[in-house]
Amino acid sequence: MNNKISIVDNDMISVWVYPERRIIHHQMKAYCFGERFYQALMRGAEALEQYHATKWLSDNRVTGALPTEDADWTAKNWFPRVKAAGWRHWAVVQPEKVIGQLNMSRFIKRYGELGINARMFSDFDEAYRWLDAEI
Repeated sequence: MNNKISIVDNDMISVWVYPERRIIHHQMKAYCFGERFYQALMRGAEALEQYHATKWLSDNRVTGALPTEDADWTAKNWFPRVKAAGWRHWAVVQPEKVIGQLNMSRFIKRYGELGINARMFSDFDEAYRWLDAEI
């Protein structure tokens, strides 16, 4: 992974941008929800706009199901902003827990219906390669 710029880095989540690849990448380090989750995603949205990114890589291996309030927040606040800014491709490294996998499958289906080319992977490198190849 080439040139990488750190956008957020705390004990729960990190967010980077790969400007040349037009990829935003977040990695959950712990169960992140509520205000810290919102702040990290909005910083990612800002980077997506600033660097004209079209791809998002979500490394969610350590997370579980997203609380309903957070899912509602993403649908109302985050998704419209990143979609309008040009987000088109989404690779998700699936959570290790089955409940988290089921939750992410619903998001992938929903965002796919809204025009996002989304896929879930069990391997980070495979997810990155797929996302990087998308145009």
